[in-house]
Amino acid sequence: MYPLIRETLFCFPPETVHHFSMNCLRTGCSNGLIKQWVANQFTFNHPSLEKELLGLHFKNPVGLGAGFDKNALYLRELECLGFGFVEIGTVTPKPQAGNEKPRLFRLPKDKALINRMGFNNEGLDAIRERLEQWNASNIQHPASNKLIVGGNIGKNKVTPNEEAWKDYETCFNGLFDCVDYFVVNVSSPNTPGLRELQEKDALYKILSHLQQINQGKQQPKPLLLKIAPDLTKEQLDDIVALSFETKLDGLVATNTTISRAGLKTNNEKLEAIGAGGLSGKPVTARSTEVVQYLHQQTGGKVPIIASGGIFTGDDAKDKLNAGASLVQVWTGFIYQGPAIAKNICKELSA
Repeated sequence: MYPLIRETLFCFPPETVHHFSMNCLRTGCSNGLIKQWVANQFTFNHPSLEKELLGLHFKNPVGLGAGFDKNALYLRELECLGFGFVEIGTVTPKPQAGNEKPRLFRLPKDKALINRMGFNNEGLDAIRERLEQWNASNIQHPASNKLIVGGNIGKNKVTPNEEAWKDYETCFNGLFDCVDYFVVNVSSPNTPGLRELQEKDALYKILSHLQQINQGKQQPKPLLLKIAPDLTKEQLDDIVALSFETKLDGLVATNTTISRAGLKTNNEKLEAIGAGGLSGKPVTARSTEVVQYLHQQTGGKVPIIASGGIFTGDDAKDKLNAGASLVQVWTGFIYQGPAIAKNICKELSA
């Protein structure tokens, strides 16, 4: 059924279709009966899927990566689609429009996307208010069935790199009471100069400062770092060392790649699209390599959330076998459809 729907949706601009589809789902789920029907259709629960990690209880290990629900607009709907956790953002202190459109492109031959969104979001204040409303409406929710919400945080485009730590601090403090864990995003290729913050000294300044604030809280929140798949072995070794130095709670591996190697899409189309981060099937192998390397180098002491080219239960198993504790989908959702979390969970529990 979904392949037919996808064929129609793919006739329209990706960003327009994304908002249209999710807004339709939100309208439907505002009706209690329809919401229950959606949840019955797309949720798969099994005791074997439950996981205790980062001091949190995950009802299943399949999450939705940051960038899909940037503004925390669709948490109810994503919960009905069976995700165990959702990462909102990337959130920046001030609202920003992001890069010029078009900025999201499909590569159907490769089961991939290219995006150069540029951290478009409504800003910290609006997102915090929405999360506060979400938490208030879920106050009676049993802990065993709670949707875990992560906050992916970044810097505004206009903030110079030497002052980036201030933006991360602002977002960390602003969202502290609203999210279950934090992910520091320094690995998006779509904010000029951002990836320079992955260098050891710049990263140490951001992470150590956040941990200082975190450890001063009565109940510190798990703090994770999201990294690019394009890092060299030496840079990955620096990440491992930093993980221990700053007592990181985990890593998210990986973000999108700037590589275009081995694509089936013709060069003419790729040149017309231009710059941006590539996600989906072409990232699968490299992402798994990075997960495996990080797992080996940390001795399994730093939990890893795997992201990159996860479409099926077998893809998820490969990431888990490589050393990941949880998995996140994004591009797979676009190509596989709304049953992706349910289908992966079914295969993992079999």
